[in-house]
Formats: sequence, C-alpha cells, structure tokens
Amino acid sequence: LAARAGVGVFATGGLGGVHREWAADQDESADLRLLARTGITVVCAGVKSILDVPATLQRLETLGICVVGYGIGHFPGFYLSSSGEPVDWTVHSPEEVVEVIRARKALGGPASALIVANPVAEADQLDPALHDRVLAEALDACRERGISGQGVTPFLLDQLMRRTGGASLEANLAAVRGNVTLAARIAVTAAAR
Repeated sequence: LAARAGVGVFATGGLGGVHREWAADQDESADLRLLARTGITVVCAGVKSILDVPATLQRLETLGICVVGYGIGHFPGFYLSSSGEPVDWTVHSPEEVVEVIRARKALGGPASALIVANPVAEADQLDPALHDRVLAEALDACRERGISGQGVTPFLLDQLMRRTGGASLEANLAAVRGNVTLAARIAVTAAAR
C-alpha cells in the first residue's frame, strides 16, 4: 500500500522470512514475495530472530532483493544488534542510501525492495545470552507441544515477551524508533535532491 500511495521509504521493526525447519513445513513469510515485486526502500532491524536468518538472507538474494547494512558489516538480529551473519554492502549515511536508490533506478535495476538493515542500538538490545536461552527453550516447548506452521511465530513471540519480562518488547520499540528516525532522514534527503 505504501508504494501504491507513492511512499518511497517505509520503516518497520523487522521483516518476516524463512521459518526454522523450513524443509519440514516450507513456511515462509509472504513479506519476501511482496518485497521481490515492490520497488520501495524498507528500513528494518533485520528479520525476526525467531526465524532462520541465514536462509532468509539467501532467499532475499535469490529473489533479487538488495540488502545493505546501515553502519554495520553484519545483518541485525531484530532484538539484537547483530545476527552474526555478514552483509555484502554497507552504507553510512542517508545520502549513501539515496545514492543506492538512484543508482538502482538509473541502471534500470529490479523492481524489488531495497532493505536498509539498521541495528537496534547495543544499549537497547535484548541481552544476547537471555535471548538465546529463552529462544532455545521456547523452540523446545514448541516441538514438545506439537506447535507448527502458522502457530509457531505467535507462540515464540509470546514466550520471548513473557520470559524476558517485557525486555523483548522494549528492544522491539527501540528498533522501531530507530528505524522510523532513519527512514525519515532518508526520505528528507531524497526529497531534497
């Protein structure tokens, strides 16, 4: 809808992607196919860390969706500043993002999204050890209870919220604030040129 309304830069917390154990249930977020055919710049804090981040990055590449890290060499992990997965390109300013947008248009690049992966600040991220422990326990509980398919994401997000005492929500809100701020700076820069 944003692209149809002429909005060129959009902010969100994190993207959907390829779900863990994809080979068993082939569960993939509809976000990916939409991004493959929508020429918009999306500022996000990576994909939700409950997903299969390496597989999602591979899928984004396969679909022709360009990913750039904003001031980082590693893809953010939504609640975490880094997922540990490298990014191929890094930009350091809204001006550089606008240069990428313009170059893609000038070269007749794909009509797919440009993902600007903007990490949540380290001071605002969820404690990585707590994240990893709670996520591992929640994934085990998912398997034990036979939760699969579309039931997995809401279950895992609820577990992260409850078992981190709301710290995951605070990290999510910090990521959204940072992404909205950066998206606004990119949009203003693009409009001024």
